[in-house]
Amino acid sequence: MSTAEQEPRVADDSVGVLVSRASQQISELVREEMRLARTEMTDKGKRYGKGGGLFGAAGLLGVLALQALTATCIAALALVLPLWASALVITAVLGIVAALTVLAGRKQVAQAGPPAPEQTIDSVKADLAEIKEKAHR
Repeated sequence: MSTAEQEPRVADDSVGVLVSRASQQISELVREEMRLARTEMTDKGKRYGKGGGLFGAAGLLGVLALQALTATCIAALALVLPLWASALVITAVLGIVAALTVLAGRKQVAQAGPPAPEQTIDSVKADLAEIKEKAHR
């Protein structure tokens, strides 16, 4: 049997058969695209997981380095003050820096507004209004 005999001619098919075939092909295409997207997202998820773990390790090492630096500052200041006084001075300085950081963070959160994506919501509402308007025409 030749290729031309195996494939039905489009002109001979009814509209229902053509719509059915198109629907089936679109379904297969969507399934294949979803499989591809799932594979791609799995690979990206693994990379993000590894990257997040490395960032976490870097953060932990950074905290340990800051603790060592704090101990070094206390020891250096203990050369001119008693040990308890140098520890108190360094603690007060760190407390002031922490308080200033909290104030700056609170200001940024207040300026951010609510956590909802307001621009996107407004855009979707405008799109829906336009679709409804065109549907009533």
